[in-house]
Amino acid sequence: MRGKTRRRPGWRAALLAVGAMTAGLLLTAPQQASAGPPNLLTNPGFETAGAPGADMPSCWEKSGWGDNDFSFTTVADAHSGTKAMKVALTRRVSGDRKAMVTENAACAPTVTPGKQYDLSAWYKSDTPDVSVTVFRHDATAGWQYWTDLANPPVSAAWARTQVRTPAVPPGTDKITWGLSVYGAGVLTSDDYAVEEVGATPPQPGCTGTADQCAKGSWEVIPAKNPVRSMHAVVLKNGKVLLIAGSGNDISQFNAGTFTSAVYDPANGSFKTIPTPSDMFCSGHVQLSDGRVLVMSGNKGYPSADGKIGYQGLKDSYVFDPATETYTRTNDLNGGHWYPSATVLGNGDVITFGGLKEDSTGNVTAEKFSAAQNKWLPMNEVNQTWSYWGLYPSMVLMQDGRLFYTGSHTFGNGTQGSGSSIYDYNANTVTDVPGLRNKDQRDESASVLLPPAQDQRVLTIGGGNNETNPAANRLTDLIDLKAANPVYTAGPDIPQGLVDVGAGKRPQTGAEGKMYPAAVLLPDGKVLETGGGLHDRADPVYEASFFDPVTNTYQAGLPTDPIPRTYHSGGFLLPDGRVMTVGDNPGNGTYNNNVSIYTPPYLFKGARPQLTSVINTQWLYGDTQRITVDRPIVKAELIRPAAVTHSSDPNQRFVDLPMSVVNGTTIDLNVTTNPNLAPPGWYMLFGVDANGVPSVATWVHLGGAPSLAQAAVSPTAHVHDFADAPQAAPKANPAQRDSVPVAPGVAGCDRHYGTVNVCVPTRFPAEVKETTKARCDWLAAHKFPPRLKINGSDPLRLDPHGNGYACT
Repeated sequence: MRGKTRRRPGWRAALLAVGAMTAGLLLTAPQQASAGPPNLLTNPGFETAGAPGADMPSCWEKSGWGDNDFSFTTVADAHSGTKAMKVALTRRVSGDRKAMVTENAACAPTVTPGKQYDLSAWYKSDTPDVSVTVFRHDATAGWQYWTDLANPPVSAAWARTQVRTPAVPPGTDKITWGLSVYGAGVLTSDDYAVEEVGATPPQPGCTGTADQCAKGSWEVIPAKNPVRSMHAVVLKNGKVLLIAGSGNDISQFNAGTFTSAVYDPANGSFKTIPTPSDMFCSGHVQLSDGRVLVMSGNKGYPSADGKIGYQGLKDSYVFDPATETYTRTNDLNGGHWYPSATVLGNGDVITFGGLKEDSTGNVTAEKFSAAQNKWLPMNEVNQTWSYWGLYPSMVLMQDGRLFYTGSHTFGNGTQGSGSSIYDYNANTVTDVPGLRNKDQRDESASVLLPPAQDQRVLTIGGGNNETNPAANRLTDLIDLKAANPVYTAGPDIPQGLVDVGAGKRPQTGAEGKMYPAAVLLPDGKVLETGGGLHDRADPVYEASFFDPVTNTYQAGLPTDPIPRTYHSGGFLLPDGRVMTVGDNPGNGTYNNNVSIYTPPYLFKGARPQLTSVINTQWLYGDTQRITVDRPIVKAELIRPAAVTHSSDPNQRFVDLPMSVVNGTTIDLNVTTNPNLAPPGWYMLFGVDANGVPSVATWVHLGGAPSLAQAAVSPTAHVHDFADAPQAAPKANPAQRDSVPVAPGVAGCDRHYGTVNVCVPTRFPAEVKETTKARCDWLAAHKFPPRLKINGSDPLRLDPHGNGYACT
């Protein structure tokens, strides 16, 4: 429904909670260019009356929705001429009201895809709850909500608001807009304008080879990673926390040797960090103050006979980047080996899934209170008693609900369609249809596409560690702003080379990848890299860019020289490069080489510079001024990575609409909605017309001052288009302690070798079910030559009965 916006009950309380925390925000600056006449609007000052009998001026219409009392009045109190428009809300429960340019061919201005437009109006307002709201006409889909750009402040006298749109998306031929009033108050406006930004981007230079300028390049740094980093977190100071715990090595676990390291990209050094417990396969997320919350981990490895599986810890710690030390919090209510970890709009953290201390599946939600700095008792947390599996990818939506994307680790997806919307306040789970091959999304990657305001999610690849098919090439896309969100098919992942044990060969047929990394880049693209064809085996050498504007892949990028399959990760550094770590195949080895990818935008000449960021402590609804050394076209905040097992549900790219003051000065408009940008530290990038980003400046969003300003701070203009999916919520299970999970959930047959070694319970389909074929596969994948038989021999690898496989 066009124009539908809603503010959830309790928003003001949520804003106060945010204000009680220490938080920060990071912006990127858009490219400058000049805009000016002609004004593309007809009747911009309401001077021409409408047709006989019409109650609105020509080319203007009443718009909005919700439970509110309102009035539209053409008044003589004008900024210029004799008429202006007054919109008043005297009572509001939900929704908004706005005078908008009429959605028709005669009145809505024609725009050009790829161009930007300056929108401006003069206004007087006694409420901060006003937003510049823009709709666009898609040649195929018709009129649809596009974005909110700015929140003009309260002004008793006439003031001018101006903000620049993002680049117009492909397929768009017209736009319309207005000033939305979504809180009780009065807004009077006049003299609207839409002006095309006319700068022609300069031709990019090339400081590298032609291939580097088109595709970028990789290097393997000389220093080796000192720890088996299964987890990587980019810290607010630009360093990287790498967590191993026992590193999937039972000898380290038995010795109580748990490790972490901090990598400093500035000088290429590693520093080992004392680590208090086995954080192997824990969850982690940045808190609003920049500390890292690390939850659960490994209480115990499976038994040699496979009768006991992995066991989850209750332990929880915070890592402080300033002191580079861990401090224990209170315990979780139960173990969660392989938990989700999602930060909410008020700074709280919610976690689901994983394995309990007894290896069963954990069905309870846990919530870490940012205000109280502790995990809440279970009876203070809403419970659906649902089992979400291992590392379920739970993405925070712009209205505070969570979207389970269908990406997870180990085994099958959830029952039903494989993806869901979870409403914590209503305590309901509603299936979302359309995800293809839902039971082959094990070790897929999901990402909230740039910008977060668009509310679109991409899933990439996947497989199944239980049945061990060749990983797929599927990508699926979903628009969470749609009235009934449904996954739709995206383009297949490009194919590359795969090494199945006999050297690299081209991928064929439907061969894709599991364990990919999906990294948001400051130019708005997604780098997908790494992965494997089968569970913990057969690395795929392929990398590509996914472009959210065109929904297409750019294939043929150079590939990481190091295989990156199980227990690998990729993430964005503040200088715009991408770092990759890890690889832990089934033979028990680990690759300690570190790779750095330099994207092509860093070979295209000088980078723009953020010469000043006036304030690095930002509040929701702020206008923040920056200066730059030369024109840029956009700015954004990118939340720093906290990635493991292809999963980082908190990764997001938040657009900062800009108001250009002059050639080197820009005002950035910060969202009012903390569900779009949860409180914390962000990397602020400015990007020029050729996609070249600045080095990031760290900014903090939230902060204690918002508490004092809550009375005049704008509330969030929330667009809840997905309020009512066609499917009804599922009935929640009855209260229960856990669900059974097979001890072999990790896909390893523990009858062979040590716990470090993962002989697959199901070999790839092309491997014949004979002793020779299976042993040949193990040899080709460099498994230890003498694997001790632990009890029985279900895979028939010891035909001679001497107690060792393949001898």
